[in-house]
Amino acid sequence: MTRRIELLAPAKDAATAITAIQCGADAVYMAAQRFGAREAAYNTVESIKQVVDFAHQYYAKVYVTLNTLLKDDELAPAEMMIGQLYKIGIDGLIIQDTGLLELDLPPLPIIASTQMNNDTPEKVRFLQDVGFSRAILARELTLEQIRQIREATTIELECFIHGALCVGTSGQCYMSYAIGGRSGNRGQCAQPCRRLYSVKDQQGKIIAKDRHLLSVKDLNLSEHLEELIDAGVDAFKIEGRLKDAAYVANTVSFYRRRLDEIIAKKNLKRVSSGTTKIDFEPNPEKTFNRGFSDYGITGKKENLGSIYTPKSMGEFVGTVTQTHRDYFVIDSEQELHNADGLCFFDRQKNLSGTVINRIEDNKIYPQKMQDISKGQKIYRNYDYEFYRKLTGQPAERKIGLMMVMRESADSLILSGVDEDGNDATVEIKGDKQPALKKEQAKQTIVTQLSKLGNTIFECSEVRVGTQDVYFLPVSRLNAAKRELAEKMLEARKTNRPRAAGHILKNDVPYPQKELNFRGNVLNKKAEEFYHRHGVETIEPAAESGLDLSGQVVMTTKYCLRQELGLCEGRTKNEPLILVDEDDREYEVNFRCVKCGMEIYFGRKNNPE
Repeated sequence: MTRRIELLAPAKDAATAITAIQCGADAVYMAAQRFGAREAAYNTVESIKQVVDFAHQYYAKVYVTLNTLLKDDELAPAEMMIGQLYKIGIDGLIIQDTGLLELDLPPLPIIASTQMNNDTPEKVRFLQDVGFSRAILARELTLEQIRQIREATTIELECFIHGALCVGTSGQCYMSYAIGGRSGNRGQCAQPCRRLYSVKDQQGKIIAKDRHLLSVKDLNLSEHLEELIDAGVDAFKIEGRLKDAAYVANTVSFYRRRLDEIIAKKNLKRVSSGTTKIDFEPNPEKTFNRGFSDYGITGKKENLGSIYTPKSMGEFVGTVTQTHRDYFVIDSEQELHNADGLCFFDRQKNLSGTVINRIEDNKIYPQKMQDISKGQKIYRNYDYEFYRKLTGQPAERKIGLMMVMRESADSLILSGVDEDGNDATVEIKGDKQPALKKEQAKQTIVTQLSKLGNTIFECSEVRVGTQDVYFLPVSRLNAAKRELAEKMLEARKTNRPRAAGHILKNDVPYPQKELNFRGNVLNKKAEEFYHRHGVETIEPAAESGLDLSGQVVMTTKYCLRQELGLCEGRTKNEPLILVDEDDREYEVNFRCVKCGMEIYFGRKNNPE
């Protein structure tokens, strides 16, 4: 069987989901009303049904996120909501809390959220053995680690390829909860990684002051897609359930092109149907980004941080060559426009910005000239003309339909076959009247049938296979065409591939015998699950009310010493002290063998 590759897009609401599908997404993921890891992004069951009905026309899929930790009294409402989602036809449920697996779930494919920290072959094999349909891999993995997981499993593997990164290990960040009780594992992350910090050594010497020291650049793996396919990845995920439709349209269109080239080259298939036509040139730098990195996917970790700003930088457009009282000049090959938004770093390396009021020749007249100086690098974080193209309907997606006209003894027959092999037939009733001008009549038939208007279909070919050429009024051709399109939609609905899931209530051993609070067990059902799978000791989740003083609240692949040019190699790097805007201190220990950090809330308990 030919391997199928999925491009998966985020959707904060129905309109964004539909935009993603029109731009070529094979699937979208979105939150329901409760229990999603982005509390600000939620949708009613009715709204999700609207997306399901639209997506399924193209054989695209809709996954719903229920990927937070649940308290005991939340399990029953979650179970009821899952039942409602199943009835409207969603294609899968993304979860974090294993307590859900102890409930009476409908036969939905269950997907293991990246919040489950799916980072080893043993962990992912366990998920496969208990009935998960797919595992979303931890963002921190390298290509080699993904290959090792693939070699040990047959489960579908999904990985992030674009968008914002959590600097903390997936599902293992407790800093937001430790600071103010807002848990990322409960969908309430306060994003402490985007705040200002200072860092000092053990003697109190300030090394860096008031910088976004835990903020990392956004992910962009567009140059590694083929390697990821070869490593065993089946689904490619764009991050961004809080992003707007313009971001989603741009990013999906960009990756659709990239993946389609690889799919054709390697003789693979897409998960969904149809061809998308867009009226803009996609460019990820033109929508929200903090600069890009590959997050060390090949093992090399360089320039991962975005320590001067957590805000969008946009695209680099040039360097200032001249400044005057009310205008400046830059050496840029980019075409700038009135109302473009520009940003730049001032002399203190703080991000500042302005808007272009007008352009005359090569002179740029901004809303304000403050902080603009010769030699400064200028970025455009809002391209007015580009965004204008993304408003309304930036793309159109059509399914190829081939039509054939034949005849029976007393009528004409119009049949159609779409690109997935679905077929339908309609009878064109009425007298068979031979045309006097046969070439003209045949051309009219072909022309009228080729115009499929506002349907999801696009005519790939029309064949006239009748023994004679008959005269057919345009009204009869249009009526037959409309009826055929309706029957084709019914055929697609009937024949749409469906996947069922089934969680296995077995006793396959979990890879660990003991779970501390980082096991994220918040309810009794989750305890029952792990005990059945051989876990002997279980500490409650941090969200049960644990005091995290002296505990590791963040583990990272990113290394602050490396980012600041202070790495001493594989030798023992001395811990540093992070200080936040509220003068809270965090001890930072460096994992020099694995390369990364452990951040403690306060000072480390039980020092070595």
